[in-house]
Amino acid sequence: MEIVDVLVVGAGLAGLHTARLLARQGHDVLVVDRRRTLDSGIRTTGIFVRRTLEDFALPAGQLGPPIRRVVLYPPSLRGPVELVSARDEFRVADMAGVYAHALAGARRAGARVRLGVSYPVPGVVARFTVGADGARSTVARRLGLDVNRHLIVGAEEVFPVAGGGAPPTFHCVVDPRLAPGYLAWVVDDGRHAHVGLAGRPDRLAGPLPELVRAFGRRFGALPAATGPVRRRGGPIPVGGVLRRLAGPDGLLVGDAAGAVSPLTAGGLDPCLRLSELAAAVTGDYLRTGDVSVLRHYDGAALRRRFRGRLLMRRALSGVRSPAAVAAAFPLLRTGPGRAAASRVLFGDGSFPDPRIRWTTAPA
Repeated sequence: MEIVDVLVVGAGLAGLHTARLLARQGHDVLVVDRRRTLDSGIRTTGIFVRRTLEDFALPAGQLGPPIRRVVLYPPSLRGPVELVSARDEFRVADMAGVYAHALAGARRAGARVRLGVSYPVPGVVARFTVGADGARSTVARRLGLDVNRHLIVGAEEVFPVAGGGAPPTFHCVVDPRLAPGYLAWVVDDGRHAHVGLAGRPDRLAGPLPELVRAFGRRFGALPAATGPVRRRGGPIPVGGVLRRLAGPDGLLVGDAAGAVSPLTAGGLDPCLRLSELAAAVTGDYLRTGDVSVLRHYDGAALRRRFRGRLLMRRALSGVRSPAAVAAAFPLLRTGPGRAAASRVLFGDGSFPDPRIRWTTAPA
Protein backbone atom coordinates (compact mmCIF):
# COMPACT_ATOMS: atom_id res chain seq x y z
CA MET A 1 0.00 0.00 0.00
CA GLU A 2 1.35 3.42 -1.00
CA ILE A 3 0.47 6.35 1.27
CA VAL A 4 0.81 9.92 -0.01
CA ASP A 5 0.05 13.32 1.49
CA VAL A 6 -1.79 14.60 -1.57
CA LEU A 7 -3.22 12.84 -4.59
CA VAL A 8 -3.89 15.28 -7.45
CA VAL A 9 -6.29 13.85 -10.01
CA GLY A 10 -5.81 15.52 -13.38
CA ALA A 11 -2.62 16.83 -14.98
CA GLY A 12 -4.04 19.94 -16.60
CA LEU A 13 -2.89 23.43 -15.73
CA ALA A 14 -4.84 23.60 -12.45
CA GLY A 15 -3.67 20.20 -11.24
CA LEU A 16 -0.01 20.68 -12.15
CA HIS A 17 0.11 24.19 -10.68
CA THR A 18 -1.45 23.00 -7.41
CA ALA A 19 0.88 20.01 -7.31
CA ARG A 20 3.97 22.17 -7.82
CA LEU A 21 3.00 24.57 -5.03
CA LEU A 22 2.25 21.74 -2.58
CA ALA A 23 5.47 19.89 -3.42
CA ARG A 24 7.42 23.09 -2.82
CA GLN A 25 5.91 23.14 0.67
CA GLY A 26 7.50 19.74 1.28
CA HIS A 27 4.42 17.53 0.90
CA ASP A 28 4.53 14.14 -0.79
CA VAL A 29 2.44 14.76 -3.91
CA LEU A 30 1.34 12.25 -6.53
CA VAL A 31 -0.37 13.44 -9.73
CA VAL A 32 -2.32 10.99 -11.89
CA ASP A 33 -4.05 11.44 -15.23
CA ARG A 34 -5.82 8.87 -17.34
CA ARG A 35 -4.28 10.34 -20.51
CA ARG A 36 -1.03 8.71 -21.60
CA THR A 37 0.27 11.97 -23.07
CA LEU A 38 -0.64 15.52 -22.13
CA ASP A 39 -0.82 16.64 -25.76
CA SER A 40 -3.95 14.51 -26.25
CA GLY A 41 -7.47 15.34 -25.16
CA ILE A 42 -6.79 19.08 -24.80
CA ARG A 43 -10.05 20.92 -24.12
CA THR A 44 -9.11 24.58 -23.60
CA THR A 45 -8.76 27.05 -26.47
CA GLY A 46 -5.57 28.34 -24.83
CA ILE A 47 -6.52 32.03 -24.78
CA PHE A 48 -4.65 33.85 -22.01
CA VAL A 49 -5.83 37.32 -20.97
CA ARG A 50 -3.62 40.24 -20.06
CA ARG A 51 -3.97 39.92 -16.31
CA THR A 52 -2.83 36.29 -16.39
CA LEU A 53 0.10 37.17 -18.63
CA GLU A 54 1.10 39.93 -16.22
CA ASP A 55 0.77 37.92 -13.00
CA PHE A 56 2.05 34.44 -13.89
CA ALA A 57 5.31 33.14 -15.34
CA LEU A 58 4.09 31.47 -18.52
CA PRO A 59 6.53 30.00 -21.08
CA ALA A 60 6.98 32.81 -23.60
CA GLY A 61 8.03 30.40 -26.35
CA GLN A 62 4.60 28.73 -26.22
CA LEU A 63 2.62 31.97 -26.61
CA GLY A 64 1.43 33.41 -29.90
CA PRO A 65 1.67 37.08 -30.87
CA PRO A 66 -0.21 39.61 -28.71
CA ILE A 67 -3.72 40.64 -29.75
CA ARG A 68 -5.20 44.10 -29.17
CA ARG A 69 -8.08 44.10 -31.66
CA VAL A 70 -11.52 42.50 -31.16
CA VAL A 71 -14.29 42.61 -33.77
CA LEU A 72 -17.87 41.74 -32.78
CA TYR A 73 -20.30 40.54 -35.49
CA PRO A 74 -24.08 40.16 -35.55
CA PRO A 75 -25.59 37.00 -37.11
CA SER A 76 -25.50 38.52 -40.61
CA LEU A 77 -21.75 39.24 -40.26
CA ARG A 78 -22.52 42.72 -41.60
CA GLY A 79 -21.88 45.95 -39.70
CA PRO A 80 -19.39 44.64 -37.10
CA VAL A 81 -18.16 46.65 -34.11
CA GLU A 82 -14.39 47.02 -33.82
CA LEU A 83 -12.68 47.55 -30.46
CA VAL A 84 -8.96 48.24 -30.14
CA SER A 85 -7.08 48.34 -26.84
CA ALA A 86 -3.96 50.35 -26.11
CA ARG A 87 -2.51 47.28 -24.41
CA ASP A 88 -1.72 43.67 -25.38
CA GLU A 89 -4.93 41.94 -24.24
CA PHE A 90 -4.72 38.31 -25.42
CA ARG A 91 -2.22 35.69 -26.47
CA VAL A 92 -3.12 32.20 -27.66
CA ALA A 93 -0.88 29.45 -26.35
CA ASP A 94 0.23 26.09 -27.66
CA MET A 95 -1.31 24.28 -24.69
CA ALA A 96 0.65 21.08 -25.28
CA GLY A 97 3.81 23.13 -24.72
CA VAL A 98 2.31 24.91 -21.72
CA TYR A 99 1.37 21.57 -20.15
CA ALA A 100 4.86 20.20 -20.80
CA HIS A 101 6.33 23.26 -19.08
CA ALA A 102 3.96 22.87 -16.10
CA LEU A 103 4.73 19.14 -15.90
CA ALA A 104 8.46 19.80 -15.78
CA GLY A 105 7.93 22.43 -13.08
CA ALA A 106 5.86 20.08 -10.92
CA ARG A 107 8.48 17.37 -11.20
CA ARG A 108 11.33 19.78 -10.38
CA ALA A 109 9.44 20.75 -7.23
CA GLY A 110 9.32 17.09 -6.19
CA ALA A 111 5.84 15.98 -7.30
CA ARG A 112 5.56 12.54 -8.89
CA VAL A 113 3.43 12.29 -12.02
CA ARG A 114 1.94 9.10 -13.46
CA LEU A 115 0.14 9.21 -16.78
CA GLY A 116 -2.21 6.54 -18.06
CA VAL A 117 -3.57 6.03 -14.53
CA SER A 118 -7.27 6.33 -13.72
CA TYR A 119 -8.88 7.43 -10.47
CA PRO A 120 -9.44 5.87 -7.97
CA VAL A 121 -5.87 4.57 -7.98
CA PRO A 122 -5.51 0.98 -6.79
CA GLY A 123 -2.99 0.58 -3.98
CA VAL A 124 -2.74 4.33 -3.22
CA VAL A 125 -4.11 5.93 -0.05
CA ALA A 126 -4.05 9.72 0.16
CA ARG A 127 -4.39 11.93 3.21
CA PHE A 128 -6.03 14.49 0.91
CA THR A 129 -7.25 14.50 -2.71
CA VAL A 130 -7.29 17.44 -5.11
CA GLY A 131 -9.84 17.07 -7.88
CA ALA A 132 -8.51 18.70 -11.05
CA ASP A 133 -10.32 16.27 -13.30
CA GLY A 134 -12.47 18.59 -15.38
CA ALA A 135 -16.02 19.83 -15.66
CA ARG A 136 -17.56 16.41 -15.02
CA SER A 137 -15.40 15.62 -12.00
CA THR A 138 -15.36 12.08 -10.65
CA VAL A 139 -13.51 13.31 -7.55
CA ALA A 140 -16.36 15.72 -6.74
CA ARG A 141 -18.90 12.91 -6.82
CA ARG A 142 -16.81 10.48 -4.78
CA LEU A 143 -16.06 13.09 -2.10
CA GLY A 144 -19.64 14.35 -1.92
CA LEU A 145 -18.76 17.87 -3.11
CA ASP A 146 -20.78 20.02 -5.50
CA VAL A 147 -20.79 19.18 -9.20
CA ASN A 148 -21.24 21.40 -12.26
CA ARG A 149 -24.84 21.54 -13.47
CA HIS A 150 -24.64 24.31 -16.09
CA LEU A 151 -22.45 23.39 -19.04
CA ILE A 152 -21.93 24.50 -22.59
CA VAL A 153 -19.87 22.49 -25.06
CA GLY A 154 -17.26 23.84 -27.44
CA ALA A 155 -14.97 22.74 -30.23
CA GLU A 156 -12.11 24.39 -32.09
CA GLU A 157 -9.85 23.65 -35.05
CA VAL A 158 -6.49 25.36 -35.56
CA PHE A 159 -5.01 26.09 -38.98
CA PRO A 160 -1.69 27.64 -40.01
CA VAL A 161 -1.94 30.99 -41.80
CA ALA A 162 0.53 32.91 -43.92
CA GLY A 163 0.36 36.11 -41.87
CA GLY A 164 1.51 39.52 -43.00
CA GLY A 165 -2.00 40.90 -43.50
CA ALA A 166 -4.32 42.47 -40.93
CA PRO A 167 -3.19 42.94 -37.33
CA PRO A 168 -3.81 40.00 -34.98
CA THR A 169 -7.55 39.97 -34.35
CA PHE A 170 -10.09 38.19 -32.17
CA HIS A 171 -13.32 37.87 -34.23
CA CYS A 172 -16.48 37.07 -32.23
CA VAL A 173 -19.83 36.20 -33.86
CA VAL A 174 -22.97 36.37 -31.73
CA ASP A 175 -25.62 34.14 -33.34
CA PRO A 176 -28.06 32.17 -31.16
CA ARG A 177 -28.84 29.76 -34.02
CA LEU A 178 -25.19 28.84 -34.51
CA ALA A 179 -23.86 29.12 -30.95
CA PRO A 180 -26.88 29.23 -28.58
CA GLY A 181 -25.96 30.80 -25.25
CA TYR A 182 -22.43 31.70 -26.30
CA LEU A 183 -20.60 32.66 -29.52
CA ALA A 184 -18.49 31.54 -32.45
CA TRP A 185 -14.96 32.84 -32.92
CA VAL A 186 -11.98 33.13 -35.20
CA VAL A 187 -8.72 34.16 -33.56
CA ASP A 188 -6.16 35.05 -36.23
CA ASP A 189 -2.86 35.98 -34.59
CA GLY A 190 -0.85 35.94 -37.80
CA ARG A 191 0.49 32.44 -37.18
CA HIS A 192 -2.65 30.38 -36.74
CA ALA A 193 -6.37 30.75 -37.25
CA HIS A 194 -8.32 29.31 -34.33
CA VAL A 195 -11.86 28.57 -35.56
CA GLY A 196 -14.44 27.46 -33.04
CA LEU A 197 -17.81 27.81 -31.40
CA ALA A 198 -19.59 26.81 -28.23
CA GLY A 199 -23.15 26.73 -27.01
CA ARG A 200 -25.85 24.99 -25.06
CA PRO A 201 -25.80 21.31 -26.05
CA ASP A 202 -29.59 21.01 -26.01
CA ARG A 203 -29.95 23.76 -28.65
CA LEU A 204 -27.05 23.12 -31.03
CA ALA A 205 -28.20 22.55 -34.61
CA GLY A 206 -25.92 19.58 -35.25
CA PRO A 207 -22.63 17.86 -34.35
CA LEU A 208 -20.01 20.37 -33.21
CA PRO A 209 -17.27 19.46 -35.72
CA GLU A 210 -19.68 19.97 -38.62
CA LEU A 211 -20.89 23.28 -37.19
CA VAL A 212 -17.31 24.52 -36.76
CA ARG A 213 -16.43 23.63 -40.35
CA ALA A 214 -19.59 25.24 -41.74
CA PHE A 215 -18.96 28.40 -39.73
CA GLY A 216 -15.32 28.54 -40.81
CA ARG A 217 -16.27 28.27 -44.46
CA ARG A 218 -18.94 30.95 -44.10
CA PHE A 219 -16.49 33.26 -42.34
CA GLY A 220 -13.79 32.55 -44.92
CA ALA A 221 -11.38 31.32 -42.27
CA LEU A 222 -10.58 27.79 -43.49
CA PRO A 223 -7.42 27.59 -45.61
CA ALA A 224 -8.26 25.67 -48.77
CA ALA A 225 -5.06 23.64 -49.02
CA THR A 226 -4.32 22.84 -45.40
CA GLY A 227 -6.13 20.74 -42.85
CA PRO A 228 -6.21 21.58 -39.13
CA VAL A 229 -3.02 21.09 -37.15
CA ARG A 230 -4.93 20.76 -33.88
CA ARG A 231 -8.45 19.98 -32.71
CA ARG A 232 -9.74 20.49 -29.20
CA GLY A 233 -12.95 20.87 -27.28
CA GLY A 234 -15.23 19.59 -24.57
CA PRO A 235 -17.63 20.72 -21.84
CA ILE A 236 -17.26 24.16 -20.26
CA PRO A 237 -18.88 24.94 -16.87
CA VAL A 238 -20.61 28.34 -16.90
CA GLY A 239 -22.61 28.20 -13.67
CA GLY A 240 -19.94 29.97 -11.63
CA VAL A 241 -17.75 28.70 -8.83
CA LEU A 242 -19.42 25.85 -6.97
CA ARG A 243 -20.47 26.52 -3.40
CA ARG A 244 -19.12 23.42 -1.66
CA LEU A 245 -15.55 23.05 -2.90
CA ALA A 246 -13.84 21.35 0.03
CA GLY A 247 -14.29 18.72 2.70
CA PRO A 248 -12.06 16.81 5.13
CA ASP A 249 -10.94 14.41 2.39
CA GLY A 250 -10.28 16.78 -0.48
CA LEU A 251 -11.11 19.83 -2.57
CA LEU A 252 -11.68 20.88 -6.19
CA VAL A 253 -9.75 23.19 -8.52
CA GLY A 254 -10.07 24.37 -12.13
CA ASP A 255 -13.07 23.31 -14.18
CA ALA A 256 -13.98 20.75 -11.51
CA ALA A 257 -14.59 23.69 -9.16
CA GLY A 258 -16.54 25.66 -11.77
CA ALA A 259 -13.66 28.18 -11.79
CA VAL A 260 -14.67 29.64 -15.15
CA SER A 261 -16.01 33.11 -15.89
CA PRO A 262 -19.79 32.67 -16.28
CA LEU A 263 -19.94 35.32 -19.01
CA THR A 264 -16.77 34.90 -21.09
CA ALA A 265 -16.23 31.17 -20.30
CA GLY A 266 -12.54 31.92 -19.71
CA GLY A 267 -11.02 29.38 -17.35
CA LEU A 268 -7.22 29.70 -17.54
CA ASP A 269 -6.92 32.74 -15.28
CA PRO A 270 -9.36 31.36 -12.66
CA CYS A 271 -7.69 27.96 -12.61
CA LEU A 272 -4.29 29.46 -11.76
CA ARG A 273 -5.61 31.87 -9.13
CA LEU A 274 -7.85 29.36 -7.41
CA SER A 275 -5.05 26.77 -7.44
CA GLU A 276 -2.88 29.15 -5.41
CA LEU A 277 -5.57 29.43 -2.75
CA ALA A 278 -6.14 25.65 -2.86
CA ALA A 279 -2.45 24.96 -2.28
CA ALA A 280 -2.30 27.39 0.65
CA VAL A 281 -5.40 25.97 2.32
CA THR A 282 -4.39 22.35 1.71
CA GLY A 283 -0.90 22.95 3.10
CA ASP A 284 -2.26 24.50 6.29
CA TYR A 285 -4.85 21.77 6.70
CA LEU A 286 -2.23 19.03 6.36
CA ARG A 287 0.05 20.75 8.86
CA THR A 288 -2.59 21.49 11.49
CA GLY A 289 -5.30 18.89 10.98
CA ASP A 290 -7.76 21.70 11.79
CA VAL A 291 -10.83 21.27 9.59
CA SER A 292 -11.81 24.91 10.14
CA VAL A 293 -8.93 25.89 7.84
CA LEU A 294 -11.05 24.65 4.95
CA ARG A 295 -13.49 27.52 5.53
CA HIS A 296 -10.99 29.73 3.72
CA TYR A 297 -11.76 27.75 0.56
CA ASP A 298 -15.35 28.92 0.34
CA GLY A 299 -17.02 28.83 -3.05
CA ALA A 300 -20.10 30.66 -1.81
CA ALA A 301 -17.97 33.70 -0.91
CA LEU A 302 -16.29 33.68 -4.32
CA ARG A 303 -19.65 33.45 -6.10
CA ARG A 304 -20.67 36.78 -4.63
CA ARG A 305 -18.00 38.45 -6.78
CA PHE A 306 -19.74 37.20 -9.90
CA ARG A 307 -23.35 38.15 -9.34
CA GLY A 308 -23.39 40.56 -12.28
CA ARG A 309 -21.76 38.08 -14.64
CA LEU A 310 -24.09 35.30 -13.53
CA LEU A 311 -27.06 37.52 -14.36
CA MET A 312 -25.57 38.33 -17.77
CA ARG A 313 -24.97 34.62 -18.35
CA ARG A 314 -28.66 33.89 -17.74
CA ALA A 315 -29.63 36.68 -20.10
CA LEU A 316 -27.28 35.44 -22.82
CA SER A 317 -28.50 31.86 -22.42
CA GLY A 318 -32.08 33.01 -22.89
CA VAL A 319 -31.54 34.82 -26.19
CA ARG A 320 -32.97 32.75 -29.04
CA SER A 321 -33.74 35.29 -31.76
CA PRO A 322 -31.08 36.49 -34.22
CA ALA A 323 -33.24 39.59 -34.69
CA ALA A 324 -32.84 40.47 -31.00
CA VAL A 325 -29.05 40.22 -31.34
CA ALA A 326 -29.08 42.34 -34.49
CA ALA A 327 -31.20 44.96 -32.73
CA ALA A 328 -28.62 45.23 -29.94
CA PHE A 329 -25.73 46.07 -32.26
CA PRO A 330 -26.73 49.71 -32.86
CA LEU A 331 -26.42 50.14 -29.08
CA LEU A 332 -22.93 48.64 -29.16
CA ARG A 333 -21.91 51.28 -31.68
CA THR A 334 -22.74 54.11 -29.26
CA GLY A 335 -20.18 55.50 -26.83
CA PRO A 336 -21.71 53.82 -23.76
CA GLY A 337 -22.15 50.54 -25.66
CA ARG A 338 -18.53 50.48 -26.80
CA ALA A 339 -17.39 51.36 -23.29
CA ALA A 340 -19.40 48.51 -21.77
CA ALA A 341 -18.07 46.01 -24.32
CA SER A 342 -14.52 47.24 -23.71
CA ARG A 343 -14.95 46.76 -19.95
CA VAL A 344 -15.95 43.13 -20.48
CA LEU A 345 -13.23 42.37 -23.03
CA PHE A 346 -10.37 44.58 -21.87
CA GLY A 347 -11.16 45.31 -18.22
CA ASP A 348 -8.84 44.73 -15.28
CA GLY A 349 -11.49 42.73 -13.44
CA SER A 350 -10.86 39.02 -13.36
CA PHE A 351 -11.15 36.14 -11.00
CA PRO A 352 -10.61 37.32 -7.38
CA ASP A 353 -6.93 37.00 -6.54
CA PRO A 354 -6.84 34.84 -3.39
CA ARG A 355 -3.05 34.33 -3.16
CA ILE A 356 -2.88 34.20 0.62
CA ARG A 357 -0.68 32.26 3.03
CA TRP A 358 -1.38 31.49 6.67
CA THR A 359 1.03 30.34 9.32
CA THR A 360 -1.62 29.41 11.86
CA ALA A 361 -5.10 28.02 11.71
CA PRO A 362 -7.93 30.57 11.70
CA ALA A 363 -9.63 31.37 14.97
